[in-house]
Parts: sequence; C-alpha cells; structure tokens
Amino acid sequence: MIIPYGGGGLTTGIAAALRALHPATRIYAAEPETAAPLAASLAAGAATEVAYAPSFVDGCGSKSLLAEMWPIVRGLVDGSFAMPLRAIADAIKLLAERNRVVAEGAGAVSVAAALAGKAGTGKVVCIVSGGNIDAAKLARILHGELP
Repeated sequence: MIIPYGGGGLTTGIAAALRALHPATRIYAAEPETAAPLAASLAAGAATEVAYAPSFVDGCGSKSLLAEMWPIVRGLVDGSFAMPLRAIADAIKLLAERNRVVAEGAGAVSVAAALAGKAGTGKVVCIVSGGNIDAAKLARILHGELP
C-alpha cells in the first residue's frame, strides 16, 4: 500500500486500520522530493526538518512533520518515498489519459512511487486522494510540461 503523506491523518488512519486487519502488509508513504520530511525523519530516526520548495504538489509535503504525528506514523509505515516532480506529473497524466481520473499532485504521488517500482513487485495498492488541481496546471501537465 502506498499512501500520499501530507499532515499525516490519512496515512496514519489507513495504516492503523490495515495493521489491525493485515499486519504483514507493507505500508509506505509518498511525498514530493521538494518537501519530504517523513522520508528524512524515518532515515534519521527522529523528526527532522527539511528544505522546502513549493511546487504544483501543494496538497502534501512540508518542511517538517506535525509534532503529534511523528510518534504515531513512525510505528505504522515501513518507509516513505520522496518522488521527483517529473514522475508525479507523469502519474497525473497517466491517470487522466488511461483511467479518466483527475488527480492533484498529492493524489498522484502514490502512483508515481508505484510506477517507479518503489514498493516492489506483486500487488500494489495506491491511494489516489484529491482532484483539486488548477485547470491551467493540469493542461500544462497533459502537454508534457511541468507547471
């Protein structure tokens, strides 16, 4: 399972339920590489602040974790993938063209991680949350550009 990581509520909620029902399932978060505090914190073993660069992936990613989320999320996820903006844009385009799903950057970051093979082989489930993307940004992405 790959879940977009923003503030942590969606990730911890899904991960807690999945851990209770299927404890052997691997659960990963995904973030834009321009704002990936969970990946950095998991690597460091402590909540860590990272450099933050705003992007079209504005529904997830920040410079730091919410303080109350770190103790919860660190025990629920197996890792977090920091994804390049180009890969996220490509996932948005793929979802729109092949599946007729309009996803915002935060919603497509999980698909970008899966397409990159980050979660391994076998069955991979991606949470695609949020379709709140600016029409002009979506048009640029559909034309192969980065907004």
